[in-house]
Amino acid sequence: MARRRKRFPGWAVVLVLVAFAAWIVGGWYSAGPLEKQLEFDVGEGKGLSALAEDLQAQGAIDSATLFKLRAHLLGGGTDIKAGSFLLPKGASEDTILEILKGDKVIRRLVTIPEGMPSVMVAERLMAIKDLAGTVSAPAEGTVLPDSYDWQKGEPRAAVLKRMQAAMDKTLAELWAKRTARTVAKTPQEALVLASIVEKETGKPEERRMVAGLYSNRLRQRMLLQADPTIIYPITKGKPLGRRILQSEIQAVNGYNTYTMVGLPIGPITNPGRDSIAAVLNPAETDALFMVADGSGGHVFAGTLAEHNANVARWFALRKARGEM
Repeated sequence: MARRRKRFPGWAVVLVLVAFAAWIVGGWYSAGPLEKQLEFDVGEGKGLSALAEDLQAQGAIDSATLFKLRAHLLGGGTDIKAGSFLLPKGASEDTILEILKGDKVIRRLVTIPEGMPSVMVAERLMAIKDLAGTVSAPAEGTVLPDSYDWQKGEPRAAVLKRMQAAMDKTLAELWAKRTARTVAKTPQEALVLASIVEKETGKPEERRMVAGLYSNRLRQRMLLQADPTIIYPITKGKPLGRRILQSEIQAVNGYNTYTMVGLPIGPITNPGRDSIAAVLNPAETDALFMVADGSGGHVFAGTLAEHNANVARWFALRKARGEM
């Protein structure tokens, strides 16, 4: 007589399924094994499988296989973003996936101040150890001073390319809005003059006035006599660290505006947006001369006699301060 095969009662099957579901769900929402906050990097185009392996290797989850299963069943999509993320201590698998799908990417910024020359831009990028590859100093005036995001392992050349694309875009936008008062005939001329304005004043409110002064000199074919143009061929825009020598004032080259009429052959730094805008919309002024006023700004004059009087006051102030 054939023996009858034992059958599991239906309730037992249900219990097993319920227990399995509880295990899957519980493992998704319960605290994970991460013992301390972790900075976790997601490379561009990285899939869920590789991501899960990395999470397991770094102790954020117990099992890459189970994480992938739970992510597909409970994660509501696995559209992971590239970038660096902070995973908190004990983060559940659900929390981890939500962080990696969200917008809370760690922002790493490199800041290029207004008036930073290109040789120093390259040095700043090379000093960031988590970037890859090398860069040389770009052409002067091609980088827009601003703060730029970067990611671990990103090529330095890619970051520099974004800086240069930002300058191209900004220059095009400002050039389209130029006024009839500008002396710049081309966007490149605007960059060159803006680089001088950037170096000649540290006061934002003076930019248009300085631009107006140099525009007047260019129209009248006067020497610009801008000290930063003497320094640029010597240091490539870095601080000189001493007084300018008489021989350097008299030097003849493509930049020294004490010995040549017109603009230098190229920018002497990377000018900011406001200095470019100032050159393209300079102040209406008759000023042809300026000298320091002792407060970080300048006093302007339309005649040589007025200028000489302003210089005398400046020298007297310096003597009173013990600087001369």
